[in-house]
Amino acid sequence: MSALRWFPLSAVALALLACGGGDGPSIPDSVQPLVASTTTTLTLAAEDLSEEAGALLAQPAFHLAPVLLNTPDDRDAGGYSLSANMVPRQQAVPAELSDLSTRQLTLQGLETAKRQALPADVTRAGTAVSTYTPAQIRAAYGLPALPTPGATLTAAQAAQYGAGQTIYIVDAKHNPNVAAELNAFNQKFGLPTCSTKAIAVTASLPLPAASATGCELSVVYNTAAGGMTATAPAYDAGWATEIALDVQWAHALAPLARIVVIESVDASLTQLLGGIKLANAMGPGIVSMSFGANEGNWSASVEATFTHPKMSYLAAAGDSGTAVLWPAVSPNVLAVGGTSLSYSGTGARSEVTWSGTGGGTSRYTAKPAYQTTAVPGLGNVARRTGPDVAMNADPSTGQYVAVMTPGSSAVSWVSAGGTSLSTPQWAGLLAVANAQRAQSAKAPLGGPHSVLYGQISTVPGNYAGAFADITKGSNGSCSTCTARVGFDPMTGLGTPNGSNLLAQLSGAAVPAVAPVVTAASIKGVSGTALSFTASVTASNPVTYSLSGSPAGMAISSAGVVTWASPQVGTYNVTVTAKDTANGLSGQGLYTVTIAAPTPPTVGGVTITGQPGVALSFNVNYSAANPVTYSLTGAPAGMTINSAGTVSWPSPVLGSYNVTVTVKDSKTGLTGQGVYVVKIAKNGPVITAAAMTGVAGKALRGTITIADPGASWISVSISGVPLGMGFSMSGLIITANWPSPVTGNYSLKVTVVDNRGLTATQSIPVTITAK
Repeated sequence: MSALRWFPLSAVALALLACGGGDGPSIPDSVQPLVASTTTTLTLAAEDLSEEAGALLAQPAFHLAPVLLNTPDDRDAGGYSLSANMVPRQQAVPAELSDLSTRQLTLQGLETAKRQALPADVTRAGTAVSTYTPAQIRAAYGLPALPTPGATLTAAQAAQYGAGQTIYIVDAKHNPNVAAELNAFNQKFGLPTCSTKAIAVTASLPLPAASATGCELSVVYNTAAGGMTATAPAYDAGWATEIALDVQWAHALAPLARIVVIESVDASLTQLLGGIKLANAMGPGIVSMSFGANEGNWSASVEATFTHPKMSYLAAAGDSGTAVLWPAVSPNVLAVGGTSLSYSGTGARSEVTWSGTGGGTSRYTAKPAYQTTAVPGLGNVARRTGPDVAMNADPSTGQYVAVMTPGSSAVSWVSAGGTSLSTPQWAGLLAVANAQRAQSAKAPLGGPHSVLYGQISTVPGNYAGAFADITKGSNGSCSTCTARVGFDPMTGLGTPNGSNLLAQLSGAAVPAVAPVVTAASIKGVSGTALSFTASVTASNPVTYSLSGSPAGMAISSAGVVTWASPQVGTYNVTVTAKDTANGLSGQGLYTVTIAAPTPPTVGGVTITGQPGVALSFNVNYSAANPVTYSLTGAPAGMTINSAGTVSWPSPVLGSYNVTVTVKDSKTGLTGQGVYVVKIAKNGPVITAAAMTGVAGKALRGTITIADPGASWISVSISGVPLGMGFSMSGLIITANWPSPVTGNYSLKVTVVDNRGLTATQSIPVTITAK
């Protein structure tokens, strides 16, 4: 999200970051016929909002792909979801618009950019966006096909589409075309139509139960106190797009649910909290909030707003990468993150983290009880961490939205994204779950966290069935910004596997899931005991068995495979895990490769010493297992200990070829290395004085070497300054430097003789200035 800006305390209260923004002309009240006249006020408990928080504003951050889409074809208009098995439509982004920011982009902004754009460079390629229909999204996420037109649904079938439930869309400003846009969306994609129904501002609350057979759309305007007013807010292009997006995609996921749009006069904290209070007063339902502001220490003061009985609250996690936003940070709000979706119309969908999705760990809100170390991948977080769940949110893999400009009946189509898109879709899912719960006389879910985190995520079979775990992609460069197995702070627990998730949320019997045995390749060495644990994911305890296993291999009741004495060869061993509750079995193939053992390798070197001076060195070897050591050809007094250290307390003059044998304690194989031990009376002796001189004046120095008994020597000198040369006469080396340069230098002289004896000496060279 963009940075927060501070305004004087006399300015409006905290404006919330939303997937909408921009200014536009006000629309006459007559354009919007869904509310009655006058004003009603509710007396509600007021939160203690600090003056500082009331002055804090944030910018909106709505996302649209920078292209006006071609009108979708009419293949779904008949209501038979013909697009469900097709790839999404792709459309190129004009090259001259490809750098246009998707944030806060509206239809009006897109049209303005097109008019102002210079002709595209013919050598410059634009990008392309994929856009999904409702039928394709339902198919990708495993939801039942849309109801066919005119079909008579049973109560159970109607519940699959959210019948009898209410979704409250809380947004700021006014969209005068919301009903017309939804109608165009429904006609194009074969969705059930929604009748418009006015709610009088003097209506008694809570509302009557929603229709059990059809969708209704109502629009109301809230006051800061949580009441209703007949005065419509001013039009705002961005917020109008947000409202259209929220309504259309909540309806696409729960097409028979009642939708109540609650519009606030502005995006201040005071007004939007009033909208949420009004939803609470209207009765049981799902509150969808596609807005957010940077969290603060004030957020706890308004937490009571999200604790109303039989209400579920959802909020967008944000659209600017790593950030923690309110109200998504509330422990009583389901925070929704975003992914980039790929679905071809058949098979399983593929998703990665959307780079723009928000998420992270709160600075202020305590860790809720449901976020425990038992949740896969969560670990021991310090405070509330979100998002909790995710769904498609990338405008480049976006979803169709119908938008209209005030005063025009023309419908335009855009590819929308942002966590503003994933949030109302999850609201639709929860509405369907509540409808299915009502079929078996269960209470509404309310806060879904305990079910999602506890009953689902901590039970492997339930988790694998209900969620697709998103393990690829990132939303930043921090250490926790990359998706991983299990929970992560970009996509939470993952994205919904629709039917299975709904079955678990509704309390229905969860379809039996067979254990999953993960195949692997195992390597071992002949004669060395082998042990590994089968990797199994199952809903219940399992029993294990092996097939194709070699003699001596067994598997324990804990899934540990052992083989005391492996034999050389490759074995294809099938591990079968059987669920003790449902009787289903899963199998995994383990390829076990046993290699012949290799003997230890021992490296031999030359060791030098002097008579009577204690000698000690370590054997250099490599082996797969613990080893033992022995010596042959060793002189009297030389020994080797269990750590491979050779010792000779009192060496005797001479040269000795000592064989070190290293034996593998498990395989019995041995390796040998010869150590040449040379004991001489004297070694090379280097005699040289420090050299000093003056810059620019020739320098001369002498290095003398003595080595009685040697037949030849090798001399090397390092650290020689540029320009210095050497000559040698017998065992005397003369250093010559015709034109020394100011500085301090060190010559390292190393002498090695034919007996392997060495000597090293450093000779300082100091040159002072003239």
